[in-house]
Amino acid sequence: MAQSVLHRDPRVDFFRGAAFIIILIAHIPSNWVAQWIPARFGFSDATEMFVFMSGFAAGIAFGGTYRTAGFWLGTARIYFRAWQVYVANLLLFFFVLVLMLAANAWLYADTDYVTQLALNYFLDDTGRALLGLFSMTYVPNFFDILPMYIVVLLMVPVFMALSRIHPLAGYAGCLVLYAANYVFIFELPAEVSPDRDFRAWFFNPFAWQLLFFTGFAMSMGYLKLPRFRWWLAALCLALIAVGVVYSRYGLWSWSDTLSDLRGQLVDLRCQNWRGDGADRCYFWTKSNLDVVRILHFLAIAYLVVWALKGHERVLTMGWAQPILQCGRQSLPVFMFSMILSRVYNVLMDQTERTTWEEIAFNVVAVANLIAIAYLLGWLKSNPWRPHKPARTPAPEAQGQAQGGARWGNAVPAPGSAE
Repeated sequence: MAQSVLHRDPRVDFFRGAAFIIILIAHIPSNWVAQWIPARFGFSDATEMFVFMSGFAAGIAFGGTYRTAGFWLGTARIYFRAWQVYVANLLLFFFVLVLMLAANAWLYADTDYVTQLALNYFLDDTGRALLGLFSMTYVPNFFDILPMYIVVLLMVPVFMALSRIHPLAGYAGCLVLYAANYVFIFELPAEVSPDRDFRAWFFNPFAWQLLFFTGFAMSMGYLKLPRFRWWLAALCLALIAVGVVYSRYGLWSWSDTLSDLRGQLVDLRCQNWRGDGADRCYFWTKSNLDVVRILHFLAIAYLVVWALKGHERVLTMGWAQPILQCGRQSLPVFMFSMILSRVYNVLMDQTERTTWEEIAFNVVAVANLIAIAYLLGWLKSNPWRPHKPARTPAPEAQGQAQGGARWGNAVPAPGSAE
C-alpha cells in the first residue's frame, strides 16, 4: 500500500531527492562542482543510492498492492509503471535531442552538442535508430538508466512469485542471477547499426537488479538491517576510508608496488573468457555493479541508518524540505535533472567557465530543479478542485471505530486500501 504524504518515510524521499540533485551536477560536462560529489570520494556514487531507494520505495508501493490486491493486480500495476517509465524515456530522448539541435542552430559554441551525446547516428540513420529506440536496442549512454529500471521492474513479478514459496527465495534468485551474470555477462545491445562495433547497455540490469531488490526486500521485511555492532561499524568506516584514498588521492600512484598490484588486478579482471576476441572487465566496474561498489554503498547505508535511528525527524526540518520535495516527485524530477544538466552545460559554454561562474550556474540549476519539484507537487495537489470540509462521521461509525481501536481492529477509513 502506498504511503500517504503524512506517513511517508522521510529517509526515502530525502536520499532519493539528494540523488537527483547529485545526478544533475554529475551530468554537466567539465563541471568543476562535480569534483566534490560523493563519487569522487568512494567506490559507489549517487546511482547506487538512486537504485536502492527506488527499490525500497517500490517495495512500499507495489509490495503493498501484491499483499492487498493479489498477485495479478500487483503485476498489472508493475507493468503499468514500467510502461510509464518507457514513455518517459522516449519523451526524455526526443526533448533532449530537440534542445541540442536548437543549441547547435541558435547559439555560438565550439561544441557540437548533438555529437557530444552521440546522437548524430539517430539523424544519419533515423529509420533504423527509431526501431532501435522503441525496442531499446539503441540506447545512447546519456539515456541508459531508465531502460535498466524498466527491465528491473519487469523482474518484480518473478521476485514476488518466488517470495510466495519462501520470503527469501526471491532474493536468493537475485543473488543467483547476479552471480551468473558475473560468469556469463548477459549483455543487452545498445547499438543497432551493423557498421558499428558491439556496445552493451552501460547499466547491466542483470547486475543492478541486486541492489534494487535489496532495497525492495528490506522494505517488504524480507531482509532485516543488521544490529549495530561496533566492530561492524569499524569495518564500514575502514572501507569508506579506503574508498576516499583510492578515489580522491590516487592510491595506486603512491608507490611502484601498488602500481604493479593494480596492473595485476586489471589483468585478472579484464580477460577474454568467451573467446570472441573482446576483453571484458568483470570487477570494480560500474556497468556490472561490482562487489566493491555494493559493499561500499551498503557500508555507508548501514552507518547512516544507525546514525539517524531515533532522529529521523531531522530530515523533516525546514532545511530538508526542498530535498524531500525532489524525492517525492521521483520520475519527473529525474527527467528534469537530466534535461537541466544539458541546458546548463550549453549556458555555461557561453561564458568563460571560471570556477565562480560554474558554482553560480550549479546553484541556479539546483534551484530550478527544486522549483520544478514544488510546482509538480502543487499541480498534483489538484489546486483547481474546491476544498471540501471534513465530514463528521455518524455516531454509529464513531462507536465502531472506537470499539475497533480498543480491541486492536481499527475500522478502515472510507476509501482506504485495506
